[in-house]
Amino acid sequence: MATLPAQTRTLQELASAAAARYTAANPLSQASFERSTEFLPGADTRTVNHFDPFPATIVRGEGARLYDLDGHEYLDFLNDYTAGLYGHSNAAIQAAISEAARNGLTLGGPTPNQQEFAELICGRFPSVERARFTNSGTESNLMAVSLARAVTGREGVMVFDGGYHGGPLNFTGTDRRLNLPYRWTVGEYNDAASARALIEAHADDLACVLVEPMLGGGGCIPGTRVFLSALRDATEQYGVLLIFDEVQTSRLAPGGAQEAFGIHADLTTFGKYLGGGASFGAFGGRADLMDRFDPRRPDHFSHAGTHNNNAVTMAAGLVGLRDVLTPAAVRRLSQRGDALRAALNGVASRLDAPAEVTGRASIMTVHFQRAPIRCRADVAATPPAARDLFHLEMLLAGFWIARRGFVTVSLAHDDDDCDAFVAAFEAFLERHGSAIDAALE
Repeated sequence: MATLPAQTRTLQELASAAAARYTAANPLSQASFERSTEFLPGADTRTVNHFDPFPATIVRGEGARLYDLDGHEYLDFLNDYTAGLYGHSNAAIQAAISEAARNGLTLGGPTPNQQEFAELICGRFPSVERARFTNSGTESNLMAVSLARAVTGREGVMVFDGGYHGGPLNFTGTDRRLNLPYRWTVGEYNDAASARALIEAHADDLACVLVEPMLGGGGCIPGTRVFLSALRDATEQYGVLLIFDEVQTSRLAPGGAQEAFGIHADLTTFGKYLGGGASFGAFGGRADLMDRFDPRRPDHFSHAGTHNNNAVTMAAGLVGLRDVLTPAAVRRLSQRGDALRAALNGVASRLDAPAEVTGRASIMTVHFQRAPIRCRADVAATPPAARDLFHLEMLLAGFWIARRGFVTVSLAHDDDDCDAFVAAFEAFLERHGSAIDAALE
């Protein structure tokens, strides 16, 4: 049977054809996937890694590139969902990890690296007077929320639709059965008036408001200054603690999103890249709040965690933040990310294609729609098949991104890498823009 021209095939047919080409190109990854399902539910241990028909098995990373089991090379524009900010082989971080390994891996006590790393974090992020380390951003958010509930004596927690704060704190979808059984109040992101009203209505029971300054898993939708300022004003008025989840957004400016917006939270959570590629989390904030973890106090709270100050993480994170991710490096990275997003949106505008790239600095998401985007509900206008098709076509073209269109820029990228990504995006829209438009009608 003759193959129909792309412009006469439906979006789902195009996505299915791309999936067939991807499957044919990755027999070893497919075999690895099928074998892994015998021992790991879904062949992996991290849901976000999965995509249909199966994910490629990655065997190596170097610089800004990944290599899979079938011998394909990819420019990595996912960077482990922002955790890989330094690229895959930064020499300074690799040296720090090697030295830490030689000096012992599980030391079971305070270390100089831990002290210097905490001091550096408190100096870099303006609202953090004291900090504690954890093993992930999820743990950091759990500890920050738990601290807020303990010090206020209130049970309620306000979050926003589309927010992602870790596995048991996930508000990106409708199935929330695995979330912790807190008394949740869920607001609409970027709606300042309704957020202020909800805080006022629940103030007697509300311990904290937990918010990302830019939705990550919810579509890279930046919070507006009006919205974030409203949260700060209302929480201060009613004695509610404001927690900024900066697990991703702390890389958007030298002092994180709080510096960029000029809005300081009571508590801030961190994770991802700050560990230099190792498992990492941290939370911090006002001294009067964080000092409740001081064991010298008779009323202290206990905060345990075997690997909170893991030697590898402390060494890699310290060297990364101190020597590599300088304030000047953050500014250059942000400029490159802003330039990439502007170039992608420029291509879509010039072609009059149904695409918009949202985000800020080095983090962004590609959406295939013409409807404006302000909150998570708005991104539902993008047909799932458009995301599937774009993801598979970009993989086949040698670009590693997320199925949902999530894209990040790392310190390992250069202008040529970004130009190549823009060219591939333009080629995709030229081939498939009309089919996406047809699906939107």
